[in-house]
Amino acid sequence: MKTYVGIDLGSTTTKAVLLDENCDVLGRGITNSRSNYDTACRVASDEARIDARFTLFRRELSAIHDLEDKVDEILDALERAFRLEQFLEQLADLEETCLSQIAGARFAGLEAGVKKAVAEVFRRLRDEAAALFAPGAQRKSDFFRDIAGSRYHTLAEAVAQDAGLAYELLLNVYDKSIIAVENRPPAGGMADKFRRALDRVLAEHPDYSAAGSDPHEPIERALAVELEEVYLVGTGYGRVTLPFSKEHIRSEILCHGLGAHMMYPKTRTVLDIGGQDTKGIQVDGAGIVENFQMNDRCAAGCGRYLGYIADEMNMGLHELGPMAMKSDRPARINSTCTVFAGAELRDRLALGEQREDILAGLHRAIILRAMSIISRSGGVTDEFTFTGGVAKNEAAVRELKKLLKENYGEVTINIDPDSIYTGALGAAEFARRAGAEALQGEAA
Repeated sequence: MKTYVGIDLGSTTTKAVLLDENCDVLGRGITNSRSNYDTACRVASDEARIDARFTLFRRELSAIHDLEDKVDEILDALERAFRLEQFLEQLADLEETCLSQIAGARFAGLEAGVKKAVAEVFRRLRDEAAALFAPGAQRKSDFFRDIAGSRYHTLAEAVAQDAGLAYELLLNVYDKSIIAVENRPPAGGMADKFRRALDRVLAEHPDYSAAGSDPHEPIERALAVELEEVYLVGTGYGRVTLPFSKEHIRSEILCHGLGAHMMYPKTRTVLDIGGQDTKGIQVDGAGIVENFQMNDRCAAGCGRYLGYIADEMNMGLHELGPMAMKSDRPARINSTCTVFAGAELRDRLALGEQREDILAGLHRAIILRAMSIISRSGGVTDEFTFTGGVAKNEAAVRELKKLLKENYGEVTINIDPDSIYTGALGAAEFARRAGAEALQGEAA
């Protein structure tokens, strides 16, 4: 099967989308943008290919009459089991890397004790791993570093205390190891991991293997499909760091405009708020960019600004929107500059203002800044599409809807659950078109 890959290397996350020849999305993948963009590109692409396998699994399983009403259930169980296999593999790599770090003067003759304590931390991590991927399990992140790091820190504190060791020794070992491990994507053998995951699922759910409906055959048929990468296009903040030729790079403005058009063909105005910048884009009926504006010089009012605020308030980034939604009296924020925001935030908290009111005011200030950028790009024309990671923030969406109605009246607002992939989707479509042209050229 011929596939076309689009990769959006953002400042915070790197996204990948796989399209087939019919312009259908086969898979999507996302990972943290590391200092090593090459690794982030590879990991996001691998995740998109994994997601594409699940698309193929669904097609094969849905064609079996006896399994029709169990497809969602089987795929959900299979994905959890596959993620567990991945987690355990990376956990083993992390343990080996940690143990290899334990040597030298900084351990002052405590090497044996530290190794024993680290091994005990990883034993406990393995013991609780299955629960992390059980049905209904709540995880703040799906990234290995976040899951493993959170639990390692918690378990290491207890283990260090029991062993009579300094907690910092165990943290030092982890900190020196995690970067190397996360820059080594999971090893090959993806098909084997799927098979082990399926065996795990069937052991827990023998009813899935009822006579005449054994999932092994359709899964094997899907695994046998070769995903041939015909063409790749990169875009986003880190695109210039990749060893791509000029023909394989497109600007993020063009990719976001085309991606939004593909999601919502009637789109005429696009607002993208990412980690590093805000873009106001005007497109025509074919998704071609007619005009655009971006924030200038700094990341004020973008995702990184929200991340800074979350750190200042000792909250998770995902908690900001729900907290701001509790307010009905947003504070008036004077600046969205990260240099001054921290001081203003602390002053307001010291004066007794409620956190939810401050956060609601911050979200309104961000959207006001975005509206200014949209205005400079040509204003809002129906339909309006909101993309980027901030589009998942319910407080930002609430303020956007208010301000759009106040300034432009009733406008159709599109927010796709997969809006963070908009740039990668546009890049994948550019890849599909370029690949088709290349194949036609070869045929001629």
